Amino acid sequence: MDGYGPIGRFVLSALAVWRVTHLLAEEDGPWNMVARMRGALGDGFWGRLMDCFYCLSLWFSLPISIWLASGWMGMLLHWQALSGAACLLEKATNRTNSETGSQSIAAAPIAALQIEDDQGDAPCVVVKREAR
Repeated sequence: MDGYGPIGRFVLSALAVWRVTHLLAEEDGPWNMVARMRGALGDGFWGRLMDCFYCLSLWFSLPISIWLASGWMGMLLHWQALSGAACLLEKATNRTNSETGSQSIAAAPIAALQIEDDQGDAPCVVVKREAR
């Protein structure tokens, strides 16, 4: 892998961290093996870890950052950078709400609050999104 240079190694590593993390956190895997593994892990620490893409990306980026970097400072920077790159890739490739069934802030219901003045008129309306 020496022919790629430091930037190429980082990009390939970031893609690898995203791919493995996405497989374990978001996909069922071949023959539903990953889904069965997540079910077997239950609601404990390991099961909750498998449900959180962002947490899982930290764990998968750690050994790669140790391999890529020289020295503690480089390892810490690579660790955060690889996890951050995987998180950015996840956000960029995330499916729409109708496909995933999840609700984002943009799809949250809107609540309107009318503020009345002394005469009982409502000159001001405040609109906000309610999180569920």
